[in-house]
Formats: sequence, C-alpha cells, structure tokens
Amino acid sequence: MSTPVAFASLPTVGTGVHADQSVANVQAKHGFGIGESTGVPVTVTSMMAVLVAARGRARRSRIPRFESRPSAVLTSSPPETYQELVQASIKMKNESWQKTLHAAVMGGSYVGMACLLSFVLGGNMFSSYITQMVVFAALFPVNLLLILQSGGQLFSQNSATMAMGVLEKKVTMKDLLRNWTIAYAGNMLGCLLISLVANYTGILTGGGSDMIVATVMKKCSADFGPTLVKGVMCNWLICLAVWLCTMARGLGGKMIGAWFPISMFVAIGFEHSVTNMFILPAGLLAGAPVSFLDVLLKNLIPVTIGNAIAGALVVAVSMSFSFGRLGKERN
Repeated sequence: MSTPVAFASLPTVGTGVHADQSVANVQAKHGFGIGESTGVPVTVTSMMAVLVAARGRARRSRIPRFESRPSAVLTSSPPETYQELVQASIKMKNESWQKTLHAAVMGGSYVGMACLLSFVLGGNMFSSYITQMVVFAALFPVNLLLILQSGGQLFSQNSATMAMGVLEKKVTMKDLLRNWTIAYAGNMLGCLLISLVANYTGILTGGGSDMIVATVMKKCSADFGPTLVKGVMCNWLICLAVWLCTMARGLGGKMIGAWFPISMFVAIGFEHSVTNMFILPAGLLAGAPVSFLDVLLKNLIPVTIGNAIAGALVVAVSMSFSFGRLGKERN
C-alpha cells in the first residue's frame, strides 16, 4: 500500500493569494484542514486545489489588459518653437561663410524652381491673369518646404531668426549683418541661375512668358512707399510660415504650415525680395519693357527693406516679447 504524499511536496502550478484561496475553498467544502485525518487522501485534495487555481488563472488570462500609452506630440509649444529658432540663429552664427553661401544658393534655386513651375503651368493653362495667380498661389509654397527640409536658407527667413538671436543676446549685430549679406547674395545667385536656365532651355515661352512680363510690369509700376509696405506684410507671413513649419513635428504638419501663409501673400499681392530675384531677371530676359534701374529702385530695394523690417521688428520683437527675454524684462 502506497504512502500518501504530503501536500507540501507536490509541485505547485502557481503561487499567491489566488492559489491559497482556492485551497481554502476546497478545504472548507470538504470540512477538513491540512494535517487532519479524512476519508480523502491528502494527495487528491492537493491536486484538486491545484486544478482550481490553474482554472482561475486561465480565466483571468483571457481578460484583455488595457495599457495607457502617451499620445504622439504633433507640435511643439510656442515657447519651445521660439527657443528652437534661437538655437538655429546660434548655429547660423557659427557656420562658415561657405556653408551659409551654399545653403542660400540652394534656397534661391528652390524659389526659382517653384516660380518656374507656377509660371509654366499658370501661364499656359489660363489666359486670365487672376486665374493664373490662383495657380501660382497653389503651387508656389512647395519652395519653402524644400528649403526648410533640405537645410537651405533665405534672407527673408533669416531676417527673423537672426534677430531673435540678437534679442536673446546669443548673437551679435555683426553676426546678423554677416549672415544677412551672405544669404542675400546666395539667394540672388540661386535665382539668377534658374532664370538663366529657364531662358537657355526655352521653358518659359508662350503663355508663361506673357505672364511673367505682365507680372514684372505690375511689380515695377508702384511707388516706393506702397512697395515697401507690401514687403513688410509679405515677410510677416513668410516668417509665420517658418514658425509653423518649425513648430510642426511631422512632414504633413510642415506642409500645411508652409502652404497657407505663402499662398496668402501670393494671392493678396504682397512682395517678396527673394521671389523677385527670379521674377525680375526672368522678365527682363523675356522682354519686359523696364530698365535695370526700374527693377532696383521701384521694386527690389524697397521690398528688401520691407522684408527686413518685418523679420527683425514685427516678428522677432513680437516673439521675444511673448516668449523670450523682452517679455521677461517687462514682468
């Protein structure tokens, strides 16, 4: 006759409160405790307890568990965005002039390509100038996305970014003027390159050529003051587009951030110095009846001044007052 196996020597499938409770339930049901003499062998009692505990665990394992996961952050906060742009100004300050020039040439080239796309399609698809400009407004914003995602630089963009660094005392006025000068020259080179390519290849012909000539005539017909104010309003929107693109974390958000402000300035008719660095030379090459002095005095100079005012004063000062040092000093 076999000797009964003690309960403690049996292998246990699981441990813990649930297993102890299952053993207690079995013991209470049969009216005995461990160590008491009963008509049921201790081995059988122990196996029953193990089966009950395993069944309870299996039932609990089928219950789905929900774990809280942090939601993805789609945008930075405005103070974080401001600090990111200030850090960008420090990076620009420390760049060699060759790297800044290269980034600016690329930036000007992308602006020229976007202009070329807009004139070729808008000018050849429609005859109404208003409809052509609607097409221009829809297509042109692609340039800012290309510039920001590839590390390019624009004078208009840097007018705000470098000024933020100056206001936070991270960048000197000498650094600002150095960056502005190199970026402006690089943007001019990039835009001139694309305008020469367009003229050499004969891409800008037919309706596209007529549209760009009409655009140059319109841009060189206003007085100095109104053109300067148009430059202020334009770069205000451009710098806000850069702000929104910096704030957005995903490419989709950056596309939206670039598209709407840039479309606004094009559709309204504001003036952007870098855009005009392509349009004005390309218009002259296409036969626009204006002189080089008209291009400089009636458009490029007042627009450049207006763009700089918008970036350095309207945007940079405003953002510093809201999120940076100027605001803290007023607390």
